[in-house]
Amino acid sequence: MTRSDLVEALADRFGQLAQRDAEFAVKAILEAMSDALVRGQRIEIRGFGSFTVNQRPPRMGRNPRSGESVAIPAKRVPHFKPGKALREEVDKRTREMAGRTD
Repeated sequence: MTRSDLVEALADRFGQLAQRDAEFAVKAILEAMSDALVRGQRIEIRGFGSFTVNQRPPRMGRNPRSGESVAIPAKRVPHFKPGKALREEVDKRTREMAGRTD
């Protein structure tokens, strides 16, 4: 699902919400989440999951073309951990789509 698919689904689900308003809402939410992660804050959405920022230490890598060693600097990367409810729902629906109900 892309951002435009999400906007379209939101506008379809809520008839009183115009496409333009749905687009504004999605953009505002994503910007707020990005800003919070940049500030190093944790985002927790109950039943869905949590977003955090992980620190990756510097390391030595390898250029696949030349084979020479390359120093890779430390960096901060976003990380998503799905919540229990989301994991269970995905598993349940995936099983139903496959025709199994273990």
